[in-house]
Amino acid sequence: MASRNPNVRRRSGKGMKGHTIGKGHKRPTKQGAGMTAKGVAKYRRENPGSKLKTAVTESKPTGARAKRRKSYCARSAGQMKKFPKAARNPNSRLRQARKRWKC
Repeated sequence: MASRNPNVRRRSGKGMKGHTIGKGHKRPTKQGAGMTAKGVAKYRRENPGSKLKTAVTESKPTGARAKRRKSYCARSAGQMKKFPKAARNPNSRLRQARKRWKC
């Protein structure tokens, strides 16, 4: 049996388990997908040290918020390539989130 690498950091939080649309942690797809402020607050409580923030939705962000949007748009463009079925569907969570971020 192979032993675990002692240099690999193990995650202590629950991740996104327990985050639902019904409880107000995530937005419904028709409202732009993504997480709500309530969902981000819950995630940060469950995962101390997390730097998760809500979406950058203003039309002309400046400084760090502009960089976050540019970074998200670049990452989600990669997801569009990886999941072509979601990329073709205008109602997919991926497409709706990109629309909300104004990508």
